[in-house]
Amino acid sequence: MGKQEDFVLRALEERDVRFVRLWFTDVLGFLKSVAVAPAELEGAFDEGIGFDGSAIEGFARIYESDMLAMPDPSTFQVLPWRQDGPATARMFCDIVMPDGSPSYADPRNVLKRTLGRAAEKGFTFYTHPEIEFYLFKDTPQPGVDPMPVDRSGYFDHTAQSMGADFRREAITMLESMGISVEFSHHEAGPGQQEIDLRYADALSTADNIMTFRTVIREVALNQDIWASFMPKPFTTHPGSGMHTHVSLFEGDQNAFYEAGAEYQLSETGRRFIAGVLHHAPELSVVTNQWVNSYKRMMFGGEAPSYVCWGHNNRSAMVRVPMYKPLKGASTRVELRTIDAACNPYLAFAAVLAAGMKGIEEGYELPREAEDDVWALSERERKSLGIDPLPKSLNEAIEIAESSELLADTLGESVFDFFLRNKRAEWDEYRGQVSAFERDQMLPVL
Repeated sequence: MGKQEDFVLRALEERDVRFVRLWFTDVLGFLKSVAVAPAELEGAFDEGIGFDGSAIEGFARIYESDMLAMPDPSTFQVLPWRQDGPATARMFCDIVMPDGSPSYADPRNVLKRTLGRAAEKGFTFYTHPEIEFYLFKDTPQPGVDPMPVDRSGYFDHTAQSMGADFRREAITMLESMGISVEFSHHEAGPGQQEIDLRYADALSTADNIMTFRTVIREVALNQDIWASFMPKPFTTHPGSGMHTHVSLFEGDQNAFYEAGAEYQLSETGRRFIAGVLHHAPELSVVTNQWVNSYKRMMFGGEAPSYVCWGHNNRSAMVRVPMYKPLKGASTRVELRTIDAACNPYLAFAAVLAAGMKGIEEGYELPREAEDDVWALSERERKSLGIDPLPKSLNEAIEIAESSELLADTLGESVFDFFLRNKRAEWDEYRGQVSAFERDQMLPVL
């Protein structure tokens, strides 16, 4: 047993931890949890905790259902919302088969596998998400419009703001779990909040996003309100995205930085962007995986609908933020398509794979979009070579089904299950009769 495992076992005694929740994620990005007693943890480190993989979305078929959850001791944290009795802790798990080999259905393994390929080329992948979400007064009820907790707007500071109190409590809780927060503020929609996590390696960030979503919901429930990461809960208010800043490092050096280059962006950085742009339509089903995700990207504003990049251009899919003098390590690119309802392990793996493809194949970066892409006509966009992103989940699925990059990155089992599940979601959605149809057509048809 290693030092990290020893540290965890000591911490259980010192902090009077009575329950340890082992967390992992299904293929769609929903958190799963099994609780074990501290006395069982030493055995769990050595042998894992067995479970029926066929009962988890996308994990296994009936005849190969036995799987093991192996706790990752580096992710040990005491849960701060279980304060009224004995302490409860959590650890993320890697999922393995009975012979000890990694499960190809485990999203965390998909990301680790992709990070390993980048590491073979000398690169470490870092990410920094800006996570948006809405706060509502009540638990959602079918057929009832949700009520935001406030009517504030972007960066608003108001006395006795429920949003400000919420953010303060959530950030305190996140930081008690070792998750550093960089910024927080009210977003443009009523009841809409944004909390930005500090830069970290992509695996830690994906774990942090899963923890973040849990913390936000726990704090909301404690305050008798409801938090939602739904990409577009309102027709007339902004959607919630997860703009994500990314960069590659070679050792301690930012591989995206080159002094004197345009925007201080290196050839490696330019080819990474080119890879993301080239494969953007294929990535869409993973970065924007729900029917509702495409409602967010229909009407411009902060959500891109076209494959392009620009320097400080917030209408572009990929933005190169303004260079900070004497801060070469901060050179990065911002991907503006991703929403916080994605599976972060799969989304980060797909983005990294596309960027690495651009580097390895020497993709040329297309011309920069200098204008507001939304203000251009369709003809102007075509003349500039600016192609649209998928306009619906159905279109995204059809593009993804023939994507070699996505099949190779996700692996056969995840690729197959994910697309079958998304196809079922689309088929169910298109069969629904909406309020729009009834309101428009019942009076006249």
